[in-house]
Amino acid sequence: MQHSAVPELAHTHTRPIHWVATAAALAAVVAASGFLQPDKATAAQHGIEAKGAPAAATPPDPTHADYPLDCGPAKVLVQKKASGDLDGDGLPETVAVVRCDAGSGTPPSGVYVLTKTEDTPKAKARVVATLVDPKERLSVKDFAVRDAAVTATLLGYSSPDVPSCCPDVNESAKWQWKNGAFVRSTPPAARSM
Repeated sequence: MQHSAVPELAHTHTRPIHWVATAAALAAVVAASGFLQPDKATAAQHGIEAKGAPAAATPPDPTHADYPLDCGPAKVLVQKKASGDLDGDGLPETVAVVRCDAGSGTPPSGVYVLTKTEDTPKAKARVVATLVDPKERLSVKDFAVRDAAVTATLLGYSSPDVPSCCPDVNESAKWQWKNGAFVRSTPPAARSM
């Protein structure tokens, strides 16, 4: 048997006191980490436009808006709504599908983009863009706001002779904010009759 050239050191043998000291040190680290917590995480937009924007602004309420829609004695009805930051400024816009609250028939829909005049819950919403004008005689189905884009399925008519009850054109549409305006695109093969 060959002997080590280095003499045995007393501290290389573990004793129960070493295990107790290690356990105490570990417990102290765990206890200290319980008191030292990171700041709460907040989602924020990145970029030049997001500087100074509030982190949690409330989207515009579509029931507090004046729409460019003449319903006569009938009331304006908000059928659908969705919110998101459409123009990249860090503040949410609301997109509302609106029509006249007629007792029967299928009145055409309008699709409007809203912003707020100030950041309070009851602030007046302002229409900043019309994506679908009711004069186009379209109804809106499958409506969503995702990834800074508005998508919808539009139901319409191939001619003025088609009865209002029975739209015969089904078209997908998508709007995105580009160069200061909402640009509409139609995915390929999205039109059907």
